[in-house]
Amino acid sequence: MSNRGTKTDVILIGAGIMSATLGSLLKELVPDWEIKVFEKLPKSGEESSNEWNNAGTGHAALCELNYTPEKSDGTVDITKAISINEQFQVSMQFWSHLVNKKLIHNPEDFIMPLPHMSLVQGEENVSFLKKRFEALSNNPLFDGMEFSDDPKKLKDWIPLIMEERDSKEPIAATKIDNGTDVNFGALTNMLFDHLESKNVSMNYNCDVSNIKRTSDGLWELKVKNNNNGTIERHTAKFVFIGGGGGSLHLLQKSGIPEGRRIGGFPVSGIFMACNNPEVVEQHHAKVYGKAKVGAPPMSVPHLDTRFINNRKSLLFGPFAGFSPKFLKYGSMLDLLTSVKADNLVTMMAAGAKNMPLTKYLIQQVMLSKEQRMEELREFIPNAKSEDWDLVVAGQRVQVIKDTEAGGKGTLQFGTEVVTASDGSIAALLGASPGASTAVQVMLEVIRKCFPEQINEWEPKIKEMIPSYGKKLMENPELLKEVHKSTAEALGLNDELSNQVKALDENIEVLEKV
Repeated sequence: MSNRGTKTDVILIGAGIMSATLGSLLKELVPDWEIKVFEKLPKSGEESSNEWNNAGTGHAALCELNYTPEKSDGTVDITKAISINEQFQVSMQFWSHLVNKKLIHNPEDFIMPLPHMSLVQGEENVSFLKKRFEALSNNPLFDGMEFSDDPKKLKDWIPLIMEERDSKEPIAATKIDNGTDVNFGALTNMLFDHLESKNVSMNYNCDVSNIKRTSDGLWELKVKNNNNGTIERHTAKFVFIGGGGGSLHLLQKSGIPEGRRIGGFPVSGIFMACNNPEVVEQHHAKVYGKAKVGAPPMSVPHLDTRFINNRKSLLFGPFAGFSPKFLKYGSMLDLLTSVKADNLVTMMAAGAKNMPLTKYLIQQVMLSKEQRMEELREFIPNAKSEDWDLVVAGQRVQVIKDTEAGGKGTLQFGTEVVTASDGSIAALLGASPGASTAVQVMLEVIRKCFPEQINEWEPKIKEMIPSYGKKLMENPELLKEVHKSTAEALGLNDELSNQVKALDENIEVLEKV
């Protein structure tokens, strides 16, 4: 049985953090637009956005060493770290706007202050971390960062990690107190609750199986209602495909030229969760290490304090795994059916170029729990197997495409948006830092897809995001105000007071100069 749906202004496919963010932005900019959301699962935020399917790090490049590579001349490149930090500040401002306007409530249910740390071992790595610290600490975005290679100091910072550790091995860490733990699942649900109160149509258990262009320039979606088995057709002027790994298949079905010669490679993740409350209470930070040779950036090992459902937890990982599924609740045929005539050569080239990654994934899949415990003991020397359980996390699909720099079949690590030339459809692909930079990414979608309206909307965007169009690192007074206002709105005041104080001191020095 087939039902003809009505036309609407905007359709969002997938009820994750990206669709929630785009919908919330559009409802602020054009409240009278009609928006429909289609999600194949029974509720929102159950795939990559779910709190157990990601690390929950408010990615601001405070601790992630893969965002600050060492160049051939020995210096540390902080360009990407600056960009990611600026983007996270945009997210913080938008969330604060929603809280201040009472559109979402109880920010402590989705964001908590938490120190972010980088930890390395070995003489060469300690040297790199010190250079990284010196490069970052000279930038106002990273004011308040501390460095130490003193085991006594480190024991104050991370007692669980330093207990029973061999003090002969060089070890060092950086620490900054204005990091955060973000429950993206809770935030996603809050945003969709807000959107539903604004008459956004939420359609769960609805699987979008096809998408095509109509003769009048609209996009028509074929949607199966899994509750009753009916097939519905819905049309819209603009469609956003934010279905996580499932976005690639729908992008291919859209037929837009921009979606050609793009493939995807799925990588799954496994965390270890501590089940001993006494151990959990001994650690209070997100501590990131260095990725092993051949490991994808998303597999950087880290020991994380998490706040999930108002309960403190401790997770270690991720360990990489492999499944041909593009979604945690996807199909075993996802990878196979994503290979098309136009991306076959690209996919084959990627396979040939990434044999070390394939070998690494096979090794990771074959690890026993005790072998995983040995990796955990590099962080917690006295970790006991009975205190830790395995938790299967979400699926990530890394983008594969041809690039000028990397040639055919280049594996991309990061978040990418593919947009039709006329702006009528956009698809989000890729992985970390995704959720943390969702607001900036969705603002870019708005800029590309609604060029005729963007100038009209700009004053409202600046009201929601005071730093819009500016670089905070070049405006220390604005940066100070942003830190202060977001800390107050999101309940992060105590941990961010040192950051504001450090900015005050730097501003005074600049004024004297």
